[in-house]
Order: sequence, then C-alpha cells, then structure tokens
Amino acid sequence: MKNIRLEVMEAIEPMIDGYMNEFLIPPDEIWQPTDLLPNSESENFMDEVEQLRGEAQELGYDFWVTLVADTITEEALPTYESWLMDVEGINQHEGKNNGWSRWVRAWTAEENRHGDVLNKYLYLSGRVNMREVEISTQYLISDGFDIGTDRDPYKNFVYTTFQELATNISHKRVGKLARKKGNILLGKMCGIIAGDEMRHHLAYREFVKTILGHDPDGMVLAFAEMMKKKIVMPAHFLRESGGMIGAAFENFSICAQRLGVYTAMDYIDILKKLNTYWEIGSLRSLSAEAEKARDYLMNLPDRLERIATRMRYPEDRYRFSWIQANGTL
Repeated sequence: MKNIRLEVMEAIEPMIDGYMNEFLIPPDEIWQPTDLLPNSESENFMDEVEQLRGEAQELGYDFWVTLVADTITEEALPTYESWLMDVEGINQHEGKNNGWSRWVRAWTAEENRHGDVLNKYLYLSGRVNMREVEISTQYLISDGFDIGTDRDPYKNFVYTTFQELATNISHKRVGKLARKKGNILLGKMCGIIAGDEMRHHLAYREFVKTILGHDPDGMVLAFAEMMKKKIVMPAHFLRESGGMIGAAFENFSICAQRLGVYTAMDYIDILKKLNTYWEIGSLRSLSAEAEKARDYLMNLPDRLERIATRMRYPEDRYRFSWIQANGTL
C-alpha cells in the first residue's frame, strides 16, 4: 500500500510542466556566465580583465571570505542534485517521463551557472588562493551533507524553500556591498544570481503550499520537525585543507554575520514569511499532534528573537587559507 507522501507526489506531478514554465527559463533564453565576464574572444579581453582586477582591490577581508564560501557552496551542486534525486516520489529511473526528476535536472542546470560564474570571477580577480578554494570545494562534495530531511519530500521542500530564500538574501547583499565599493560587474553578477534564487524559492514555496492542500497534517508536522532541528546551510561541512569537517563553516558564518550578509534575524524573518504565506496560523481541522506543531511554528519566531538579541560575534578575524587578513595574497 502506498504511503500518503508518495500518493501526494504522484497527484502533484502532472502540475510540474506548469511550474517549470512559470519558474524556470529555457537555456537559450537565460543568462550565461560569459554574458557577465570579460570576453576571451575579444581584442579587449586583457583590458577588461585589468578593469575587473582593479575593481576587486577595494573589497575587504570579510567580503572575500563570504564570496569564496558562497562560491564553494554553489560549486557543491553535485551533492544537492544526487540528494534530491533520491527523494521519495522523484523517480529518475523513469527517464524524461517523470516530472519530478525533470524538475530537479532543470533546476540543477540553472543553479550550475552560479558556481561557474563566481569561480571564474574569483580566478580572474587575483585576490584569492584558488588552489585552496578548489581543495575546499572538493572536500565539500566528497564529504557530502546531512540536512536532516532523509528521503521525505515534505521535509526536502521545506528545506529548499527556506534555503533558496537565504541564498537570495546573501547574494543580493553581497552585490550591494560590491556596488558600494564601485565594483559594478560583481554587483550585477550577484544581483542576477539572487534573482534566480528568488524564482527557485517561489517554486519550492508553491510546492509546499500545494502539498498543504492535500495533506495538511503531514506537511505541518514536517515543517515543525525541520524547524526543531534547525535549517542547516548546505555548506555546514565546509573545511579547509588539513582542517576538521565544519570548522571553516563556523568561521565563515561569523564573517557573514559581522558583514550583515546573512544573520540570525534573517533566519527568523524567513520563518515569519513562510508562516504567513502558508497560512500556518489559519490551518484548521488538524490532528491533535499537528495542532501542537502549528502552535509551535507560530510561537517560534518570538522565541528565536529572544535568543538572537543575546548573540555576540567575535571581532577577531580567523585567518582563512583562501585569503590573507588584508584580503590580498
């Protein structure tokens, strides 16, 4: 006998083509990394690279740490695709006929451009130790991750909804900081990436909204369980060469908090937005267990705010192997 989650996934699958048309852009129409980077076929290529390198001079240490970590996170895409392909109801073995697996492949194809363009920018900027960056990227893919979702589609869609909005916020703010320092190219690049992340967030948010219409009890319980575990970032196992798993992520998080790129208050704000859009507080006719989960979700933002106001972050800058303290090699 099929479980309810698999039945819901199969019921929603016919809607996937509509979601893809609404939230994804065909490869021939969407931007590509070469649209934003110096054109290697142009006679002006070296001049464009020099301009890029010049604009990169004004960006500080915390900024470079954050940009490198964001890039490595985007580059670890093989882990995310393989994880999603194993989610219950996403059957890649049916080939192109399975709507969910088509979605995952198309979403992955769009996401792939983010790490590609950021990696090339870092390489051309001359401001980071690319070999150390590449080692961290290889470690992150090799180490994998555990985001606490198992193969549960409900939990995975809660996670991706949350995470895509978090990356939208991070990339958007990095772009604004770059523009303030006169780096128009990087500012534009990060802004465009942030736009992609927002489209993806809206798609996964809609998946959860649709599931709530089919199985409100199961979806609310899954949402509450994910929030009890906390939404860990996909790069939470990030490390440097010779380092312990996760050590680099903790130090990067401090930089991001100090820079104001992604903070504890942003985490809380995302939760509030999701509670509102999914109308969690208005759900009725739930089981007793799901009612407790609903109440937990509605009360959680206030609890987290009380904790966040007491949080403090060290001013001492950890020395990453990716960059030196002054942001230069």
